[in-house]
Amino acid sequence: MPSQHTGIITKITGGFYYVEAAGVSHECKARGVFRRRGMTPLVGDTVEITVPDDDGYCSIDMIGERKNMLVRPAMSNLDTLVIVSSVREPNVNLYLVDKMTAAAISKGIEPVVVFTKADLGDTDALVDTYRSVGMRAFSFSAVDNRGLDDIRTIFSGRITAFCGNSGVGKSTLLNALFPQLELKTGEISDKLGRGRHTTRTVELFSRYGGYVADTPGFSTVDIERFELIRKDELKFAFPEFERFFGKCRFHSCNHLCEKGCLVLDAVDRGEIPRSRHDSYLRMYDEVKDIRDWELNR
Repeated sequence: MPSQHTGIITKITGGFYYVEAAGVSHECKARGVFRRRGMTPLVGDTVEITVPDDDGYCSIDMIGERKNMLVRPAMSNLDTLVIVSSVREPNVNLYLVDKMTAAAISKGIEPVVVFTKADLGDTDALVDTYRSVGMRAFSFSAVDNRGLDDIRTIFSGRITAFCGNSGVGKSTLLNALFPQLELKTGEISDKLGRGRHTTRTVELFSRYGGYVADTPGFSTVDIERFELIRKDELKFAFPEFERFFGKCRFHSCNHLCEKGCLVLDAVDRGEIPRSRHDSYLRMYDEVKDIRDWELNR
């Protein structure tokens, strides 16, 4: 008899969906009902499948509720976004780091920040900045794999993706963590055989008790283009502001330059890193005149 299983989509290619269920990968087709409903299964989806008792294809019968979804890379149910930034060559850009952490938080994804090339500069202050606002942050050096053991602890029971611009050492970090993936430290992955301007797909690999997404080309460009945050929601993407909500002099305080703003007072006292608030001001200024339909394009 056919059997039913619950699993996770780990790869999509050529109209086939590869679902891992009970440690077995099943090649599946999606039922036509999803197309008629305008639904597209994504990597990361929890699905119910039917496995036939003959040599026919397995079918995806139901897609579970998604807790989040990214447009690019197209995937769902991400738990952790590891934001990779180098301390030197290129120099760290805290605004871009903050923009990625805010985008993650707005999607219900935990941001984890890793500062690479720690052998080229001091990362302690950078790590402390993000730990002080409640985020997990680490440093890494490819020279001696410093920090690698700490980073390995973040994957268990979670779906994790990595994000970082070219040159920051993302591929080097991934190779150190997952040597089996054999990622090339350049613009083309030998494993995937794709150039930087071609369509990219996501594949999940089971590692360290969780799943890791191989997301070539996922950079701040994707964040800036697809994951803008409405100005009224932006403050919620900065968790260090939360304890002051509703306590400022003006109930409608946007924590920009208002008198009696407790967030600004905390910045002046050093309780909130000034770099974080500067990023907030810059992000607010970028979206304050954008209309809703532009945010949903």
